[in-house]
Amino acid sequence: MYRKILLASDGSEHSLRAASHAVELAKIDNSKVDVVYAVDGKTSKEDVLHGLDKYQVKKERELKIKPVVDKLKEANITCESHIIHGEPGPAIVSFANDYDYDIVIVGSRGKNKLQTMILGSVSHKIAKRVHCPVLIVK
Repeated sequence: MYRKILLASDGSEHSLRAASHAVELAKIDNSKVDVVYAVDGKTSKEDVLHGLDKYQVKKERELKIKPVVDKLKEANITCESHIIHGEPGPAIVSFANDYDYDIVIVGSRGKNKLQTMILGSVSHKIAKRVHCPVLIVK
């Protein structure tokens, strides 16, 4: 059913919970899980201001999602990680739609209703615009 799963991750506890659900879904059909981490402009600027070279930046970004990737590997789930650039919501939507995933799994940050109404949430943006089912994990 879900042979090609996209797991949006930022290394947070929310994304670790989402990874647990990705593991369970992937086990059903021996699915592949792609982990995607979107780096926004603010984060990119901070990396440059801290004087990190591009190899160190890449390594730090990979370390950020390592716990999620490790969780998948420990469960013997075939996975691959992708670091993309742009505002997380639209960047993840574009990535998901371009590569025809069967489902996108994303953790919910748990913003309060006012924050969500004013700012919108990444999970809400993904759910509204991606062309496949979306699982939002609280």
